[in-house]
Amino acid sequence: MHYYEIIKSLREDNDLNQTQVANIIHVAQTTYSDYEKGKVRMPIECLIELARYYNVDMNYITGVSSCKQPFPIKK
Repeated sequence: MHYYEIIKSLREDNDLNQTQVANIIHVAQTTYSDYEKGKVRMPIECLIELARYYNVDMNYITGVSSCKQPFPIKK
């Protein structure tokens, strides 16, 4: 599964619309839509922000792993 399919799935699983997620990562809705369609690559900073928001591991959100482990928090 590609990361853009994963971010769409996470958004839908959390009952959010594209505008809400775009606001979370501080981009326009049209830009976020392009991320979900795979038209434009999402910057790593945005992927990190979404991993934190959804509390999933970066390996999951980038498609490296299929396990939704929580985002590691430094103590």
